[in-house]
Amino acid sequence: MTLLIPDGQTHTRTRDRAGVRVRVCSSRIGFTVLLLATAGLYLWGLGASNWANAYYSAAVQAGSQSWTAMFFGSSDAANAITVDKPPAALWVMDISARLFGVNPWSVLIPQALMGVATVAVLYAAVRRVSGPGAGLLAGAIMALTPVAALMFRFNNPDALLVLLLVVAGYCTQRACEKGASRWWLIAAGVAVGFGFLAKMLQALLVLPALAGSYLVAAQRPLRRRITDSLLAAVAVVVSAGWYVLVVDLWPAGMRPYIGGSQTNSILELALGYNGIGRLTGDEPGGLGNLNHDVGWGRLFGFGMGSGIGWLLPAALICAVAGLVITWRRPCTDPTRAALILWAGWLFVTAAVFSYMNGIVHPYYTVALAPAVAAAVAIGAALLWQRRRDIRSAAALAGAVAVTAALAVVLLGRHGDWMPWLRVVVTVGGSGAAALLLVAGRLHRRVAVLVAGLATVSCLLAPAAFSLATAASPHSGALPSVGPSHGGHGSITGGGLLSAPNPRPDLIGLLKQGADEFTWTAAVVGSNNAAGYQLAAGAPVMAVGGFNGTDPSPTLGDFVRYVDEGRIHYFIVGPTVMMGHRTGSDTHESTAIREWVEGRYPELTVDGTAVYDLTQTPASSQPAHSSGPRCAHLRAPA
Repeated sequence: MTLLIPDGQTHTRTRDRAGVRVRVCSSRIGFTVLLLATAGLYLWGLGASNWANAYYSAAVQAGSQSWTAMFFGSSDAANAITVDKPPAALWVMDISARLFGVNPWSVLIPQALMGVATVAVLYAAVRRVSGPGAGLLAGAIMALTPVAALMFRFNNPDALLVLLLVVAGYCTQRACEKGASRWWLIAAGVAVGFGFLAKMLQALLVLPALAGSYLVAAQRPLRRRITDSLLAAVAVVVSAGWYVLVVDLWPAGMRPYIGGSQTNSILELALGYNGIGRLTGDEPGGLGNLNHDVGWGRLFGFGMGSGIGWLLPAALICAVAGLVITWRRPCTDPTRAALILWAGWLFVTAAVFSYMNGIVHPYYTVALAPAVAAAVAIGAALLWQRRRDIRSAAALAGAVAVTAALAVVLLGRHGDWMPWLRVVVTVGGSGAAALLLVAGRLHRRVAVLVAGLATVSCLLAPAAFSLATAASPHSGALPSVGPSHGGHGSITGGGLLSAPNPRPDLIGLLKQGADEFTWTAAVVGSNNAAGYQLAAGAPVMAVGGFNGTDPSPTLGDFVRYVDEGRIHYFIVGPTVMMGHRTGSDTHESTAIREWVEGRYPELTVDGTAVYDLTQTPASSQPAHSSGPRCAHLRAPA
C-alpha cells in the first residue's frame, strides 16, 4: 500500500524533523559544555589546597593503611578513635587513595567529580519537566553557586551528601511519572539512607519534600502511593541502619572509640552531637552555641550570605509563581510535582539552617544549592512561557531586580574587591528588569536577548565569587567562600581552623623508630593529631577526639598505654577548643596533659613542646584515673 502525501505536508514534516534534530544536537552540546565548564571550575588548581581539611585527610591516610580504620572511619591506622561523622564520604576517598596513593589530588579529585555528577543529575531532573533550556540554567546555577565551588573542591562529607540527595530528588521525580516502577521511589530511599552515612540526620531534611511530592502528585491510586512511601521509608532505614547496627553490635574492645560521642555510642553520635543537639544547642561534648544570628536573616548574613544568598529571593519568587501557575492543573502534573519537591526541599532546609541553635557552619548551605537552582529554573521557565501576561512579566522582572540589588549588597561587604562589578550588575539588572516587563511585546529574537541579559546579570556576581573561591587555597575546619583575603586560605597554622604544619626536625623525630610503637605520638585534638600524622606517615593518637572533649582515652587507659610502651611522644599542640566548655567533658584530655607535664621532662623541637614517654619520669607522681578504665585496647591494624 502506497501512502500519498501532498508536497507541502512532506516539506513541513521534513522541516519539523530537521528542527528536532537541531534542538537535540544543541541541547547535547550545551550539556557537554556545561559539564566541561563545571569540571574545569572544580578541578582547576585543586592541589593548591594541599590536604584541605587535614582532619579528614588523616582519616583517609589511616583508611589506606588499615581496613579496620577504613570501615570505622578512624583518625589513625592504630584505631584509637573515629572522626565525628559516619565514614561513607571517607570510603570514596579511601578507595581513591588505595588506587592512586595518599596525596592531595587523590583526596580532592573525587569531590570535584561528585560536583560534576551533581550538576549532571540536577540537569536531568529539571530537563524532564521543563526542557533542556531550564535544565542548563539549573545546572549553571548549581555549578556557579559559591558555596558549591567551595565544597566540591574540599574534602568534607558535604559533597557526597549533596550528590546523593540530588539523586534522591531525581528518582522521586521519576517515581511520580505515569507507569514508573515503584523501584524509583525505593532507590530514592536508598540514596537518602546512604546520605545518612555521609552526614547523619542532615540527610533526612529532604524527606518531607520527597514524600510530599510523591503522595500528592504520583500517578498512582492513593493506596499504592501510601504503600510505596512506606517501602521507601524501609529502604531509608535499611540502607542507613545496617551500618549503625553493625557498629553498635561490634564489641567495644575490638573497634575504635566513636568520636563525637560521650558514651562510645554511634546512636548517641547520630541523635546527639550530629542530631537533635544541632537544633537545640545541647550537644554533649560540643562547644556550645557560638552563633548569635538565629533567624531567617542568617542566610543573608556575613557568614552564609556570600555562599548561598545570591539567588534565594529569586528562588522564592519563581517557586511561588510556578505553584500559582500550576495550581489548577491536575495533581499529577509533572511540573507541579517537581516544584513541590524542590520548593519543599528549599523551605525545610532553609528553616532548619536559619533556626538551629547548635553548631552550624556557613558551608552547610551547599545542601540548599540544588533546590535553589531547580526552583529558579523551573519557575522561570513557566514565567517565560507566559511573559505576555503582565503578572508573569512582573514576577520575572522582580526576581531579576531583587537578585541584582542583593548582589550589590553582598559584593559591597568585600570592600574594594572588583568594585566595577557592582556597577555592571546594577546597570545590567536594572535594564533587564525593565525590558522583561515588555518582553511579551518584543520580537522573539529580541526577547531572547533580553532573557540572556537577565541571566547574565543574575549569575555574574556569584560566578565571579565562585571563580575567586576556586582561585584561593582553603584548609582547616572552617573554609569560606570568596577571594583569598576573605577565606581561610592559609595552609599553615594550627588550632580549630587548621592543622599544624610541623617543621623538618620534628617530623624526623616522629619518624624515628615509629614502627616500634602503636602510636608515634599523642596530642590533644584531632586537628593537631592530623597535622603530625600526615607529616610523619605514622599513627598519632587524637586525645579527646575533634574538640578534645571526648572521654577517650581515659587517664587510666593512657597511663597503661605508656607503661606498655605503645606511645612514643606526647606533643603539646595548639589549643583546639574555643568558646565555652560544657560540664566536665574536657577533664580526661586535661588530666592526661597535666599528668605528662608533671612527670616527664620537656623537650623543645622546632619551637614545639615534646615529651618522650619512653624516658625515665622526672617525677614519681602516681597516676589517678578520673573514671572507670575503658576496655577498648587495640593492637595495630
